Amino acid sequence: MTREITIVGGGLAGLTAAIACAEGGARVTVHESHRTLGGRARSTAAPYIANDGTHVFYSDGEPWRWMAARGLVRPFRRPAPGVLARARFRYGDRLTARPPWALLSAIIAKRRLRAPVEEDFRTWGARHLGEEGTRAAAGLVGVITYDADPGRLSAAFVWERLLRATAPRYPAPRYVVGGWQRVVDRMTAHARGLGVRIETGARVDRLPEDTPVIVATSLEAARTLLGDESLRWESGRAVLLDLGLTRRPGDLFLVSDLDEGGFLEQYTLPDASLAPAGHALFQLEMPSRPGESRAGAIARAERLADLGLPGWRSRTTWRREATAGGRTGALDLPGLSWRDRPAIDRGHGVWLAGDAVAAPGLLSEVSTHSALAAARSALQAAGRRRSLPARP
Repeated sequence: MTREITIVGGGLAGLTAAIACAEGGARVTVHESHRTLGGRARSTAAPYIANDGTHVFYSDGEPWRWMAARGLVRPFRRPAPGVLARARFRYGDRLTARPPWALLSAIIAKRRLRAPVEEDFRTWGARHLGEEGTRAAAGLVGVITYDADPGRLSAAFVWERLLRATAPRYPAPRYVVGGWQRVVDRMTAHARGLGVRIETGARVDRLPEDTPVIVATSLEAARTLLGDESLRWESGRAVLLDLGLTRRPGDLFLVSDLDEGGFLEQYTLPDASLAPAGHALFQLEMPSRPGESRAGAIARAERLADLGLPGWRSRTTWRREATAGGRTGALDLPGLSWRDRPAIDRGHGVWLAGDAVAAPGLLSEVSTHSALAAARSALQAAGRRRSLPARP
């Protein structure tokens, strides 16, 4: 008997689940409500190919290895030493080549510390890293959390991400040539090659009763589809500013904003294909403060551009602004960890996959981990059940 599995959502999680289920021998159908696949992994069309946010893959994680084994992330680039030399830190509203000593000493001398889940990072950090080191560390992880105040989050959550981002080895970030849309395109082709049926522009309002279902959408969409108000979790909020500029040889590669948690990166240094010849693509992120307007947060992002890209306004040939709210991955508050997030197994033959569910990982890695876990369970269920229990 052929096993059948339905997947709702054609983003990174949905495509991962589709490939894993098809590799397991199931007949898979993916329903995506938009006309295009990819979700938040999409990129803009040329001439400026900007990801939907400041995306990067981390090569030291299992999700990267899973994709690399299937040829989904090649070719890619890694930042060369000369490129890394063009990185700066904003601290005290000035650019420096090195982070403050208080932060350096914290991440070098204190790496063996274990931070507690129950305590907030600000309180724990003040005791172990010092107040100055704690503030700078919170600024450094702003780009990873999309949150203006990481000090309020679980100490274990923030510390784990800080150590991952500052691991003492050759930097783990990898840049797929052509942007994340290329990854989406390869995943789509690979899934179809395995026999996956993909339907775009297909909104699902009711789950099918006769197959296991993996819901690979945002928590908000899953909450509506499943009628389950418990599907909520803390998430960040930030503004995104993309700039296409005429290229200037001395432009920096990145600026990590230790003052306000922002980030500026020139994506065309590792991958020149993302902009026309003679031009450069920069992407900025600035976490929004509570109650702050979009215009106010954009103005702060522009201040970061003023520091890192002198004369950028007169060089701008393309600009895009966006707000990322509730779609930036999960944030764990004190007393909570990834195990406390909405469970992958929802019962009645339904599983969740996405970046805010109960799976480990950094940013998009949560989507991949949860999708693979959901696929394994759905395959087992499809193989042992001739009929599924009625869904509420």
